[in-house]
Amino acid sequence: MTLPPAVAAVRVCVRRELAALPPGATVLVACSGGADSLALLSGAVFEGHKLGLRVVGATVDHGLQEGSDTRASAVVAQMAALGADETATARVRVDPAGMGVEAAAREARYAVLEELADHLGAVVVLLGHTRDDQAETVLLGLARGSGGRSIAGMRRRRDRLLRPLLDVSRADTVAACEAEGIDPWADPHNDDPRFLRSRVRHRVMPVLEAELGPGVAVALARTADLLRPDMEYLDELADRALREVAEGDIGLSVDRTATLPGPVRTRVLRLAALNAGAPGSELFAGHVGEMDRLLTDWRGQKWVDLPGAIRMVRTGAVLRYEARPR
Repeated sequence: MTLPPAVAAVRVCVRRELAALPPGATVLVACSGGADSLALLSGAVFEGHKLGLRVVGATVDHGLQEGSDTRASAVVAQMAALGADETATARVRVDPAGMGVEAAAREARYAVLEELADHLGAVVVLLGHTRDDQAETVLLGLARGSGGRSIAGMRRRRDRLLRPLLDVSRADTVAACEAEGIDPWADPHNDDPRFLRSRVRHRVMPVLEAELGPGVAVALARTADLLRPDMEYLDELADRALREVAEGDIGLSVDRTATLPGPVRTRVLRLAALNAGAPGSELFAGHVGEMDRLLTDWRGQKWVDLPGAIRMVRTGAVLRYEARPR
């Protein structure tokens, strides 16, 4: 019997990520009950069991919709029916203050998935983002003027977080579920125009496809693939440079930092601010630009206020990060 193309596409991508894992290793699969994550879990169970891996399905209840606990229980039953060796569910509290519901839910979800992975001894955590999700992320980065890091999109791998389906379309995951008789859940938040990503998905992308021709999502995702190695290389240079220009725990040498190439220097300033406690979700290009001006265009200004109630202060030959006075 010929394997349906969509099922084959999902399994090939999953196999590519799991093949290097040692037999007996635990794989945690994040599953919302939507088509993307259910197709991912099904592929992980099929390929993982062939490789002797233990596959655990996990769903996160964000508590943002009425009956979310019932929905989580239904996903747990569905994961077990798909053959997961174990299932887990976790409820998180989403605090949107300062970042919005979407970003807050994402941070809470990733945090609890890391905790579950630690508890279960999982060597990798699989996430169900598809090529369409990547295209939307790139488009949002372009619209925000967020720079190369945002346009490079979501990483295929970050520590133990893996996104095997970035070469698979959302239509493929839906088709894979249909072919395997899996009934996915349609999250109403995905169609809610209050959320920016939903508007991009249902309003912006269709217009781009209609006006520019088919293949926009593929092209945007390819842009991320092309930019990602460059961004990662610059980040590596910045990590190394930060160690070379550091003065104590939270200080930077003015002279050594000022001589760094611009793209590396601004990354060093951003990294130092993050290390000092500035929240990444609130540290924007404008803040980095002000820090850079304090360093390279100094005209007597004393400090730059940063999110997280800290400031960068120029004192003699050293830039220091310290708490802002209350």
